[in-house]
Amino acid sequence: MRCNKPLDVVVGYPDAAPKGYDVYFSADVETDGPIPGPFSMLSFGLVYAGAFDGTTFYRPPAYVDRFYVELCPISDSFEREALAVNGLDRTALLERGANPAVAMTEAADWVRQRAGIGSPVIVAYPLSFDWMWLYWYFMRFSATGSPFAHSRGFDIKTALSIKLGRMISKSGRSRIPEAVRSSFPHTHNALDDATEQAEIFANVFAMEEIHE
Repeated sequence: MRCNKPLDVVVGYPDAAPKGYDVYFSADVETDGPIPGPFSMLSFGLVYAGAFDGTTFYRPPAYVDRFYVELCPISDSFEREALAVNGLDRTALLERGANPAVAMTEAADWVRQRAGIGSPVIVAYPLSFDWMWLYWYFMRFSATGSPFAHSRGFDIKTALSIKLGRMISKSGRSRIPEAVRSSFPHTHNALDDATEQAEIFANVFAMEEIHE
């Protein structure tokens, strides 16, 4: 237990640590509806967002370790409102989208290879939506299951709420403090948004606890 000891922050990558460490991957998904199964995940992005060994947070010098894929829909159902937000051409994806079994297995392999001896942890803002989709797709389609096991997730929204002494209901994206906002744009492209989110995560992880 750190007992209020300041968090050590290093820009770089962790050495092999005998006690192990968590390796964080910022995730964003774009879908054609609210839940997986009846609806489809059309794209997702994963970005290496740092590592933590219990005492030191290793912040990446750049957000260049990234995975992105656009998927073939798995059902006929979709909501036009969802497509209007993400701008993806669902009809075109029926022809050129990646096979989910191939895409999810490749994504799981990429996460495990990038994490090395570390334990992969999915990061999102908020976690619930992206986790629901990715976990369902990994368990349904990946030949190796979920690289994040059944529960290794980090909710940036909850972390920010705790550090600022805010209610969860008052911690939406529109209320992110300027000091922890990202320099990357939010475009509703899954890879762009996962990159933006990775920087927000690092900023929140490293910030001091402040009560507004």
